[in-house]
Amino acid sequence: MATRTISTTPKARRSAAVAVALGGCLALAVPAGSAGAAPADPVPTVFFGDSYTANFGISPVNNQDSERGWCFQATDNYPAVATRSLKGKGITLDVQADVSCGSALVRHFWNEQELLPGSGLKVPAQQDALKENTQLVVGGLGGNTVGFVNILKQCSDKLREPSLLPGDPVDADSPAGECKTFFESGDGKEWLDYKFEQVEGELEEALQRMSYFSPDARRVLVGYPRLVPQDTAKCLTAAPGQTELPFADVPQDALPVLDQAQKRLNDIMQKVATDDGADFVDLYDKTGGNTACDGADRGIGGVLEESKLELLGTAIPWYAHPNEKGRDIQAEQVAAKIETVLNP
Repeated sequence: MATRTISTTPKARRSAAVAVALGGCLALAVPAGSAGAAPADPVPTVFFGDSYTANFGISPVNNQDSERGWCFQATDNYPAVATRSLKGKGITLDVQADVSCGSALVRHFWNEQELLPGSGLKVPAQQDALKENTQLVVGGLGGNTVGFVNILKQCSDKLREPSLLPGDPVDADSPAGECKTFFESGDGKEWLDYKFEQVEGELEEALQRMSYFSPDARRVLVGYPRLVPQDTAKCLTAAPGQTELPFADVPQDALPVLDQAQKRLNDIMQKVATDDGADFVDLYDKTGGNTACDGADRGIGGVLEESKLELLGTAIPWYAHPNEKGRDIQAEQVAAKIETVLNP
């Protein structure tokens, strides 16, 4: 199958290119609607996504004896918790696959993903899990393509230090303490604008590919929980039992930059889903009181707070991923959306 070259072409040309890549058959692949009571038979389901779907940081992880173990997919990630919750309501998901994987970009929906740079360890494209009889496709991608890690590293000297966190600052020559100005003008702003255009086009393609490979599937795109609260003063206090601030040494004046970038991604994801007839789970809107800066109520682990994962006996930081409370919020919202989709 032909693959897509990232470009900044207008949406109309982008959509035409996707149709050509998929053999011109997308016009025939319209998701089927459903009505009436909850399905009596198990619903063939595929979960996809990045570390927020895999729930990086929560232990234990699946596939520890294979290369897919490096996806850090929690055994009890939100797809698993939501599936159990729905079963208790009489809705059974026949999970054909959960291919969510840490560090996945949107393009890894149709391209294989290298798990460790230079290791040769790879997992297949996530779309390979889709089957003709798949009726539900659920998950989220976009944060890595936008480059949230790059943004965080641009704004933090501590995160620029060698660690397990992949990626580089956008411009290592620009001081971390000046990242607010960097992203609001010049090269930094231009970089952000390009990344958001890129993620919009690639999410459009991913949704269309879901319809192509699974014509009868309902598609649910899941957004990201909110990281930074409206009141950034809360981020100047460490969470109970912690010594590091939730966002370490990221300057307070840069925290709204991160929040604005996340809100922009959320809006793009919602727009793409709506335009393509998919459903959207707006986690950003539901988690304003459970950000990384909300102390005991936080649903996001601080960037340098120790997670439940260990590597060679050393705890791996959360790097701003959902903790168990955050995972349960994800599961609750996703389960509610699936219930609505399957039992309108």
